[in-house]
Amino acid sequence: MTELVISSPTKGFEGIPRKWDAKRNKVVARVDPGEFYITTQDEYVFTRLGSCVAACIWDPMMGIGGLNHFLLPERELNEDWHELMSFSCRYGNFAMEQLINGILTLGGQKKRLRAKIFGGAQMSKGTVLNVGKSNIEFVKSYLHMEEIEVEVEDLGGPWPRKVLFHPNSGKVLLKRLPVSGIIQMEKEESVYLKGIIKEQTETESKVELF
Repeated sequence: MTELVISSPTKGFEGIPRKWDAKRNKVVARVDPGEFYITTQDEYVFTRLGSCVAACIWDPMMGIGGLNHFLLPERELNEDWHELMSFSCRYGNFAMEQLINGILTLGGQKKRLRAKIFGGAQMSKGTVLNVGKSNIEFVKSYLHMEEIEVEVEDLGGPWPRKVLFHPNSGKVLLKRLPVSGIIQMEKEESVYLKGIIKEQTETESKVELF
C-alpha cells in the first residue's frame, strides 16, 4: 500500500496541525485560538468558535487565502478600561494585519480581497467571556475601513460554530453546534484569554518609565 504524502505547508506555518481528510479527499489545517493560516494549495482550513471570531479572507483570482481566529479582551478583566481598550485594539489590528499582509506577500492584491466572517457567540450570562458583540463590531469595522467586501457572515447567537474554509475557491462549510457545547468552548477560550492578558502584563513590565 502506497503511503500518503502530505504536501508541505506555506513557509512559516509549519507548526499548524495538518492531516488528510479521507471524507473530503483533501488536507485539512486546524487553526486554534490566537493563530492564523494562509495557503495557496487545494486544502481546507478548520476552526471552532465560541465568542471568538474567524475572518476568512482570500483573493478569488489567485486562489490565495487564509483564516484567523481571535478574541478581544473585555473590560471585566482589567480595572483600567482605557488601558485595556488600547491593548485590545492593537491585538485585534495585529490579528487582521497578519492575515491580510500574509496574503499580499504571497501574491494576492488588496483590491481583490473578499471576506467571510463567523463567530462572536454570546456565551453564558455572568461570565467574563461575554465578548462576542465586541468581536463582531471590531471585525466588521476593520473590514469596512480596509474596504474589503464581506460576502457572507454568520455572527452572534448562542451557538458555538465549526468552520471549514477552502481558500482556493472561497467556499465555506459551516456547522452550528449544540448550545450545550458552550461549556467546553468557555474553558478553551478562558485559557486563551488568560494568555492574552499575561502577554499584556509581560509586555508592560518590560517598558521602562521615565
